[in-house]
Amino acid sequence: MLAPMLTSSDLDRLIADTETEILGVISLAQDDRTGALYEMVRYHLGLDDDSAAHTRGKRLRPLLGLLAYESLTGDYRPALPGAAAVELGHNFSLVHDDIEDRDVERRHRKTLWTVYGVAQAINAGDTLFTLSRMALHRLTDLGFSDSKVLALMRLYDETCLALCEGQFMDIWGAEHDEHLSVDFYFDMIGRKTAALIAASVQAGAMLATDDRAIIDAYRGFGWSLGIAFQLNDDLLGIWGDEELTGKEPSDLVKHKKTLPVIYALEHAPLAEQGRLREIVAMTNADSAAIQEARGIIERCGAREYTRERAHAERDAALQRLASAGVVGHEAMERLRLIVTSAISA
Repeated sequence: MLAPMLTSSDLDRLIADTETEILGVISLAQDDRTGALYEMVRYHLGLDDDSAAHTRGKRLRPLLGLLAYESLTGDYRPALPGAAAVELGHNFSLVHDDIEDRDVERRHRKTLWTVYGVAQAINAGDTLFTLSRMALHRLTDLGFSDSKVLALMRLYDETCLALCEGQFMDIWGAEHDEHLSVDFYFDMIGRKTAALIAASVQAGAMLATDDRAIIDAYRGFGWSLGIAFQLNDDLLGIWGDEELTGKEPSDLVKHKKTLPVIYALEHAPLAEQGRLREIVAMTNADSAAIQEARGIIERCGAREYTRERAHAERDAALQRLASAGVVGHEAMERLRLIVTSAISA
């Protein structure tokens, strides 16, 4: 989790400024007849009147983009529209993901579809996607060239397509009994998770410089961090503390074949592999069966393997950041704090 990071006043300022930018984009779009739609949007973002800080999410992706830009220019503020676009785009995917997974809670409150219904939630998710595109147009108003904004839009479109592809692979894996390989898994999370985090960092670098080597180094940093972040989430999805994460550790109940499961299906004794397949395929696995599955996964070393891979990607992220050769000490420490606090399982 990111509790240490979120107590830092300078990072709190970046988050607050990003949220102000997001609210500005919403305000420009809203009119008298669509107020209820944008109330749904604000509810999901944790920016409604009844929200508290812990309902807003970590704002990890916009923070990374802003810090990337600041580390190269000394001032994060011109990159705020890009940060708003990243957060709005991320949340469009979360609204749809909650519907597809039938999740009833996110960030310690009811998910959007459980409050307003599936149809309105889908539409609100589509609205968030469109608002993310609208946010990018603000960059032109701030003086960025049309060619740079167009390049950024292309990056965002390619990233959103990758998100959809990764979500398809994730759902397909949950719905089919076929054995999924570790290679397939890393391809899936590369599209579903790492692509957006890499694009968030890359966008900040693209706005700040035209140096391709620097941009590539920042993207590599974001990609490794994204992989580590997903592996950390896999661990929390089986062993996480609901009080800390804001959602129940329910990956086994939902038949999700995350890395610990896939590894166990390859390395556990044959009898335990068969039993794990049975439990993962159960329509209504009880708590005893889930606990049995956890035991199989742990005994074959899958939990430790996943943790080691997460830490290896975390270290690779920091090495790639250092390879850019242009990050000042203060920005480096902020980014390092985000990386180390995000990978906690």
